Amino acid sequence: MRGLVTKSTGSWYQIQAENGQKYEARIRGKFRLSNIKHTNPIVVGDFVDFELDKDNIAVITNIQKRQNYIIRKSVNLSKKTHIIASNVELAVLLATVNHPRTSTGFIDRFLVTAEAYHIPVLIVFNKLDLYTEKDLEIFKALENLYESIGYEVLAVSAKKNKGLENLKEFLKDKTSVFSGHSGVGKSTLVNQLHPDLNLKTKDLSDFNKKGQHTTTFAQLFSWPFGGNIIDTPGIKELGLVDFEKEEIQDYFPEIFERKSDCKFHNCLHTTEPQCAIKNAVELGEIEASRYDSYLTFLEEAKEHENDYSKS
Repeated sequence: MRGLVTKSTGSWYQIQAENGQKYEARIRGKFRLSNIKHTNPIVVGDFVDFELDKDNIAVITNIQKRQNYIIRKSVNLSKKTHIIASNVELAVLLATVNHPRTSTGFIDRFLVTAEAYHIPVLIVFNKLDLYTEKDLEIFKALENLYESIGYEVLAVSAKKNKGLENLKEFLKDKTSVFSGHSGVGKSTLVNQLHPDLNLKTKDLSDFNKKGQHTTTFAQLFSWPFGGNIIDTPGIKELGLVDFEKEEIQDYFPEIFERKSDCKFHNCLHTTEPQCAIKNAVELGEIEASRYDSYLTFLEEAKEHENDYSKS
């Protein structure tokens, strides 16, 4: 039998079979050894093969090849990663100009991670109803910046139900994952889009008690207007893991399109002479905040390489 993983509590899963029937599921031990790089072998969004045991519990026997996946650093194991979701067609970054402020560094980190895993991004600025004139100016500047690079940007108010029809058009008939800092209004927005949900209440009682000790609880819901959302509570930061320092630049579209103009083919755009990227920053063709993010991520990649070379 084949099905879609719609819930994961770490030890137990929920599968929706092709006929729509849902089953509680577990995995065979060999999965825990087959991919030691990640802390979780199976994630929400995975298509899997399974068989039923005598208690009508689904036993997962195989994972279908993933179209893509998105990861973060493991909370407790620094050299391992945690897969957030798989087979994602749209990553939605929920941000706020204020209440609380979402930094450009965080936005850039999300964008680079999504670029690396070939996932389109929609940036949604929430709490439009709270914006002062200065906040609106900041939003417009950020909108112009990210749209000039090629990203879609929307402004909404989840509480006032503004801009949600436009957002639905982006989400319709796609499997999307929502992320953002705590306090940006993710649960409020999702509940407005799907009135039957209450994401503030996370009830694990219908699962085996072993699932309750985990720190990540992901679940897939179907939108009433078509498509799915993978809700991933507790994601505060996406770690840039397993990135080579030379490849970071490829995940900044405005750097990638200019890098062939540098004098040296292996230019990292830091201290090298006749660097097209540094020149573009000086001319204002590349935003300084984006270049600063690039330098930060480059240093992280170098530190990551050093850590592994010592271990």
